[in-house]
Amino acid sequence: MRGNLNQNKGPQRHREVDARVGNALIEVKFGVDALRTVRTSLMEVAYAVGEDPVARGYVVLADSPITRERLWDEWKRAATVLRKDVLHRLTICLHTGGRISGIPHDPDGKMQPILAGVIETKRGKANTARTDYSFVILKLLLHRWLTSGEPVTSEWLARTAGCSYPAVARALSPLGSLLERRSDRRVVLRWFPKEEFARLLATSDRARSTVRFADQSGQPRSAESHVRRLEKLNPPGIAIGGVLGAKHYYPGLDLVGTPRLDLSLHSPGKRMNLDFIEKLDPALKRIDDPRAPANLVVHAVRQADAQFSPRSGGLAWTDPVECLLDLHEARLEAQAVQFLNHLEAKAQAR
Repeated sequence: MRGNLNQNKGPQRHREVDARVGNALIEVKFGVDALRTVRTSLMEVAYAVGEDPVARGYVVLADSPITRERLWDEWKRAATVLRKDVLHRLTICLHTGGRISGIPHDPDGKMQPILAGVIETKRGKANTARTDYSFVILKLLLHRWLTSGEPVTSEWLARTAGCSYPAVARALSPLGSLLERRSDRRVVLRWFPKEEFARLLATSDRARSTVRFADQSGQPRSAESHVRRLEKLNPPGIAIGGVLGAKHYYPGLDLVGTPRLDLSLHSPGKRMNLDFIEKLDPALKRIDDPRAPANLVVHAVRQADAQFSPRSGGLAWTDPVECLLDLHEARLEAQAVQFLNHLEAKAQAR
């Protein structure tokens, strides 16, 4: 089926879409969490369908947190402005859990595999990755509470996370009384939320797309040696976390040596580019077992503003919350508790 895809080719007069298969015009969006993006895509596909009397248009949302209820509301709004002959040839599709459902009707048995083929083709080409904005926004609130202690606006959270206002509202809603809401609409955590932090830990590997590497030569380089080589390579978007990062923020951390190197890679809305690993050390090979010893671990930082700090010698330091997550992920629980106690003491003194 995929071999029949005729992407952006053919005699059509309409704007280019992601794929045209027969009379089907297909636009695919990954990880969309804002209705305005759906609205824009729907209107653009509607223009294309309006120019071609035999075409049918499909706006396909893959890996999207938007609910069917909200999509139905958007469909009803579109129905008030679109010509009926165009509206009847449009479908919004939601691809979740391997199934494609549609509004106002599910695609038929013939269209299902066609749409699935386009999704997989686009997924292979698109440099995208889904962001867990609830994870990101809670992490930003923790970072703010543990550093400056200043309250923030929803606008700041949306801009820093790189998401929409509804995504911010969804992330803040479960926090309830943990949040102090100021009269000027700014918010700040009242205290360190241990239960919420436990949730961050539980979802950290997935939300940060953690990738582990182990030395296969039998003569592993030290973390400090890898850092020196990284400084020379200077790959973009890299920050140092883990033990080295925690020691930067708290030199008194009780740990001799550096068991591994943790790196944060700024990858907002895109897949991590790990090409630098081969240049850094060809002996490092990816491992999938999270319990196997690793020499180097890379974590994605998905927010729009990475919140990295400058570092003498090049590269950057990742933020304290990332370092804290790294220590837990490395099973350095005693050091993680010590580091958190230090951060909390500084926050309370402030």
